[in-house]
Amino acid sequence: MKSVLVLEDGTYFPGEGFGTRGETTGEVVFNTCMTGYQEITTDPSYNGQIVTMTYPLIGNYGFNNDDFESYKPHVQGFIVKELCDYASNWRNDTEPDEYFKRNNIIGIKGIDTRALTQHIRNFGSMFGIISTECGNIDMLLEKLKQKKTEQRNLVMEVTTKAPIHKPGTGKKVVVLDFGVKYNIIRSLEKRNCDIHILPAYTSFEEIMNYNPDGILLSNGPGDPRGLPSVKQTIQKLLGIKPILGICLGHQLLGLALGGTIYKLKFGHHGGNHPVKDFTTGRCYITSQNHNYALDKNFSSDAVITHMNINDDTVEGFRHREKPLISVQYHPEAAPGPQDSAYIFDEFITMMK
Repeated sequence: MKSVLVLEDGTYFPGEGFGTRGETTGEVVFNTCMTGYQEITTDPSYNGQIVTMTYPLIGNYGFNNDDFESYKPHVQGFIVKELCDYASNWRNDTEPDEYFKRNNIIGIKGIDTRALTQHIRNFGSMFGIISTECGNIDMLLEKLKQKKTEQRNLVMEVTTKAPIHKPGTGKKVVVLDFGVKYNIIRSLEKRNCDIHILPAYTSFEEIMNYNPDGILLSNGPGDPRGLPSVKQTIQKLLGIKPILGICLGHQLLGLALGGTIYKLKFGHHGGNHPVKDFTTGRCYITSQNHNYALDKNFSSDAVITHMNINDDTVEGFRHREKPLISVQYHPEAAPGPQDSAYIFDEFITMMK
């Protein structure tokens, strides 16, 4: 079926649709991972976004439930150069096109993803619409303009609706779920943590009722500046219990310390971002997925511990006195390198 991608600046890319028919709108971003497309589609941090895969061939090893990073896919749409018709892998249980149909995801293939990526790099991330129903560019631009004005609480759409307990014999950890990935939970389970996953808007009092040894602020979608009540809750937690912030949780922790958030031109989405750890002097290759960053000058009480080698953005900090550490990247990977999984060990050590 014919399909078209239209960006808000009027640039358009005709192609062929896959998955389900219809129209979908969202912020168009690109991901540079060569593998891990299944983890990417199910990462709640992508809620509200249309993801472009820069690697040209996607779907060759299929899909299986074991590699999900949440209970369902969250991407708003999916863009590839070529989608495999038939996967070849012993773990495959769902063919690529069937996976997208089953999960009501609208995709487009057969477009020049390199040209699209260069356009986003040059002009920044922007909203787009994929349509299999209409080829009139002006009409689609008008629909896109209307959709862009709609307000969505992206975190509310992906957070757990009720507390979840995953028993363990080790430290009791409360996870504030802004869209937590399964591999963050797995990383805590490997360290025998007794895990309580709570909704994003859980109050300070409710959190303290669990008497946790530590608190993890998870990854999630969207702009942290749209979560003022969560920031206030975090401010009350500062210094009371050890805290680990990851991705959106990192940004919220920075805001709670008086920091400023700004939007990156085209974000960091991929599994090959070099980050320097000033504590050890080592460089780690990290998995990243965010469109916002914390300004360097945010608190005299905080020490920047990690920086992105590509663009000098803040990738991690700790507090001079209070027990908290925070990283912008994903130490749990999935997909990507697991070089920085030691962050979870540091969190465990803080709770002792």
